[in-house]
Amino acid sequence: MHASVMTLDSLRPAIAEISLGLAICVVLLADVFAGASRRYLTPLLTLVALAVCAWLTVTVGAVQDRTVLFDGLYVADRLGVFLKLAGFLSVGLALFYSQPYLERRGITGGEYQVLVLTALLGICVLVSANSLLTVYLGIELLSLSLYALVAFDRDSGIAAEAAIKYFVLGAIASGTLLYGMSMLYGLTGTLDLDKLATVSAAHGAGFVIAVTFIVVAVAFKFGAVPFHMWVPDVYSGAPMSVALLVSTAPKLGSFALVARLLVYGLGADPVLWVQILTALAVLSLLAGNFIAIAQTSIRRMLAYSAIANVGFILLGFIAADPGGNRAALAYTLVYVLTTLGSFGVVLLAARTDGEAEDLDDFKGLGARDPLLAVLMLALMFSTAGVPPFAGFWAKLWIIQALLHTQHLWLAAFAVLTSVVGAYYYLRVVWFMYFDAGREQVAVARSPLTRGALALNVLAVAALGVLPNVLLALCTSLIG
Repeated sequence: MHASVMTLDSLRPAIAEISLGLAICVVLLADVFAGASRRYLTPLLTLVALAVCAWLTVTVGAVQDRTVLFDGLYVADRLGVFLKLAGFLSVGLALFYSQPYLERRGITGGEYQVLVLTALLGICVLVSANSLLTVYLGIELLSLSLYALVAFDRDSGIAAEAAIKYFVLGAIASGTLLYGMSMLYGLTGTLDLDKLATVSAAHGAGFVIAVTFIVVAVAFKFGAVPFHMWVPDVYSGAPMSVALLVSTAPKLGSFALVARLLVYGLGADPVLWVQILTALAVLSLLAGNFIAIAQTSIRRMLAYSAIANVGFILLGFIAADPGGNRAALAYTLVYVLTTLGSFGVVLLAARTDGEAEDLDDFKGLGARDPLLAVLMLALMFSTAGVPPFAGFWAKLWIIQALLHTQHLWLAAFAVLTSVVGAYYYLRVVWFMYFDAGREQVAVARSPLTRGALALNVLAVAALGVLPNVLLALCTSLIG
């Protein structure tokens, strides 16, 4: 559909991005003119804006059939709508969990909420990308917002160092992506993913080099080994609320990046990128799980855990069939939901004299705060893959997809590394219940946040008890 004949009604599939762009303007203007009341008004207005955008996406922007807009740059389908809704929910929860932390740290400027919304807009653009140009725009909008958020605490030298590392490595990855895309355009003469989907690897060495550069950039955005260097630094150096955001919603964008660019755009002959993803997945599972064992910081442990979980998601794509793609989507959703809860507990487990930065800070949590300890226990069990929580089924579906496509050694490798990973998750449980700790310190109280966190964990448990609901959803979205 050409822009010259585009009507307001034809723009309905893009209502998520349109409404989110308007929401960013409204929040920014409200923060400027709210005066002293902006400390409470801006966060509330941001959550309301997210709810409105989600409602409009469901009621106005919902589509049943694949719809292409803006001369092929933008695609709307059921998967895209769902991922955007998941993005609205995860960002909303991240902001809600973070509010007590932001108030304690004195981070009350509305710029924080605006940057979070622009990062979400980047995710939405990435989710609906149907061209190499739109893919790049979505990635950069997301990345630039995250760079600024990591450095948001200007008084923290550690945050500034993490932001610089993230920015420099991100710039290299963006250059790599652009180089690969330019080579791909030179070889095929198109930026359209629909047309690229019909191109095979018969172009020779140039095509191989182009795809390699693109997969390297994708691996960086996902945080896969050996392009993971930024992950532990950002998780441990950024403000805790930013680490929560970076570890959750952008994973939805990374999934969409692989699904749109590799599985669809370069899906005519997947052998090449599947081989590269196999190496990345194996290295991520090895490094993520084994290095996490040595960590004493809860944030760095969760960072290396994220790297290992990225390896599992990539295993789903390696299967290169609808079953593997469904398993990868289910794993991504479960991971985001579980990580939201895990970082939420870390935020709420703050002591009166500081944050819960180290694993030692969780010693004796079962006695100090039974509710938080039970929630963290459920989340650690789920991430470790202990039944009946959702994490068990997510891992099982990945392994089943590998077995179905005859990747027997990868399935066995995934099982073995999961056993290794279970050690450092269960270590947190041991500290909470079987180690008294050095001192009994008060824990931050926030009833509303605790209630939301309890519902979050309940959702993880419910998806574990009723796994067919999640699997049926993913099947309806991917086929």
